[in-house]
Amino acid sequence: MVRRPSLPESRRAGRRAARVTAAAAAGFYPALYLLDQPVMAIYALFAPISFGVLSPVPGSGRGRALTLLRALPAAAALTALGTALAVATWPAVAGMVFVGFALTFLAACGPRLAGTVPGLQLFYILACFPPYAPDTLPQRLIGLTAGTLLLALGEVLLFPEPAEPSYRVRLADALDLAAHAAGSFAGAGRSKGTDVGLAARLTATGGSLRFSQQPPGARPTGAGHTDRALAQAGSATRRLLDLLAGLAGLAPDPADSASRDLLHGIASTCAATADALRGARPLDGPGLIEEMTAQFLAARGAAPDARAAPSRALLLRQSTVLTSAVSAVTVRAAVVLALGGPRPLFGLPRAQFWYAATPTVRLWALRILGNVTPRSVVFQNAVRTALGLGLARLVAGSLELTHGFWVLLAVLTLGRTTAGATWSVVRSAVVGTLVGALAAGVLLAGAGGATEVYAALLAPVMLVAFTVGPLGGPAWAQGLFTLVVSTAFAQLAPVTWRLAEARIVDVLTGSAVGLLCGVLAWPSGARAEIRRSVAALFRSTAPLVRATVAAAAGEGGVPGPRHGDTAEEVRTAQRRLRIAEAVYAQYRTEFSPRPAGEGPDWLAALNFGSRVLVGAHWLPRTDSMRDLPPAALRWLRAATDEVEAAALRAAGFPADGLHISLPPLPPDVAARTSWSVLPLLTDMEVWFEALTTDLEATTDHRPTPTTGRPAR
Repeated sequence: MVRRPSLPESRRAGRRAARVTAAAAAGFYPALYLLDQPVMAIYALFAPISFGVLSPVPGSGRGRALTLLRALPAAAALTALGTALAVATWPAVAGMVFVGFALTFLAACGPRLAGTVPGLQLFYILACFPPYAPDTLPQRLIGLTAGTLLLALGEVLLFPEPAEPSYRVRLADALDLAAHAAGSFAGAGRSKGTDVGLAARLTATGGSLRFSQQPPGARPTGAGHTDRALAQAGSATRRLLDLLAGLAGLAPDPADSASRDLLHGIASTCAATADALRGARPLDGPGLIEEMTAQFLAARGAAPDARAAPSRALLLRQSTVLTSAVSAVTVRAAVVLALGGPRPLFGLPRAQFWYAATPTVRLWALRILGNVTPRSVVFQNAVRTALGLGLARLVAGSLELTHGFWVLLAVLTLGRTTAGATWSVVRSAVVGTLVGALAAGVLLAGAGGATEVYAALLAPVMLVAFTVGPLGGPAWAQGLFTLVVSTAFAQLAPVTWRLAEARIVDVLTGSAVGLLCGVLAWPSGARAEIRRSVAALFRSTAPLVRATVAAAAGEGGVPGPRHGDTAEEVRTAQRRLRIAEAVYAQYRTEFSPRPAGEGPDWLAALNFGSRVLVGAHWLPRTDSMRDLPPAALRWLRAATDEVEAAALRAAGFPADGLHISLPPLPPDVAARTSWSVLPLLTDMEVWFEALTTDLEATTDHRPTPTTGRPAR
């Protein structure tokens, strides 16, 4: 059952339909009736439909207009390419496969292209069908340019969409909340307490920064420096907010002046970073908060009472405060990079900010080459789209179907990432097309050759179709679009009711091709791929846990790989995490037959990978845990063995869940460990607990309750 649209959604759809209808009518009618150029009229009609309905561009009115202007040269080039390759079926098919793959693949690698890709594909589709008429290319380009410019003008002048808060603004708001929370916790030991609902607000705000909660145009998912830095800043901010939420549940110690000072530093850093994101002040590097973190590390090694060791509660709270400061350092450094600051940032983990000194061309190459694998959903979607469009072009050309481009349009609009979803959409679309074709047949039979009737009906039919279609689902969209194309083509040449029949045949053919490709090419979509990608993530991060502990423990600690091997393991884990995140993003858009909350918690798996990498970057930077007593070394080795083995077991997704026996730090070991090293052992223990919690949540097959446990 189609969800009933809300009033704001209906209003947005109506405004969009008004802009598209006005632009299409303003280009179509003069080209056809004043200039007597039917080819120009077709392109002037379909340009606004392509960019405004088939691939609605996200963003504000001004932003959409600029996107359309940037896409215009590519649309013209594809139109020229299609016109040249229309000489025969096989060249047109080869071009369709290339264009379909390239646009779909590059759109996933560069999100600013994604909004215009279906429209760009349609321009090649329109041009690559017979008749082969290279002499009409000027008329095609003029119509395309006029329609695109009219739509861009409408985006600015006719019911323009308001500007939505950018990711920078949302990030700044989240950092303001983090600054308030850190300042509140810093004074909690002397005041009556903190805001009761602050922890819930921190958790909710962190969740709102996820890309799945952002409008498509606001997601920094590009391959360049700015988007990578903003994405890293967003991830670190979410981690910071979660840590501060966990800190709310840990009782403060009035004598813990080191934590208070560092919390004040976190608050100041977050507030300054938020102001810089809004453009209120320039931003320097994270040197101050790094210096305060170093002072904290030196101060927390001393017991608050010379006659007693620090309590476990104090050690846990200090470890959480330290991890929060590490996240604040990451946020500050990433924002400096996003705002065009110096590259690289010296004194910070090079592997964590690996992109800082990398040329932009190489960053794009890494993004593209990283997805050239059958395990990437980006690659799978591009192959599926290219094969579907190429096969549809071959069928339409071989059978010489009337208006054969409707076959490809059906594949383009009805294809989904899973076979089940494609079948569901096709069923509705076929029903809608049959009803729309019946209505169009009655209209064509009744009006006959009365062109003025079709001219009068086209604009209101477009307004209704482009308003109701996107809201009502595939049946409404296909049925009403059938009326649109029938009233439009009836003005270009004499037609009969058989035009509606051709529409039915073309949509049925395109639906069959789309279903065939959906069944043959990765029919399960991301549901099957996410299990493989998460398993690969677990296998790549498992040895990194041991390498991190070995680097933090120093010589004589836990055996691990050499430094060069560790760097390679970090790069492998980062690549596996990026692929898993892309698969998860698609998985969230697909229908799942399982009830909500059942099955593995994939988000916990991604959190595990992220926590391993954060630990790999930062844990070895604290003072090495040298001169550990033998009992402490035995515990460290045992805990490392258990976490590494648990990650490898989790890669197999055991049916009865994952049972991890993480040995706690024995009290007698803590008592015999020097105060200067005990906090570092606590850091490791907190990190181990966070990792095992994520692993258990991944394989638990039940909803994971929120425990509020602080995690590194």
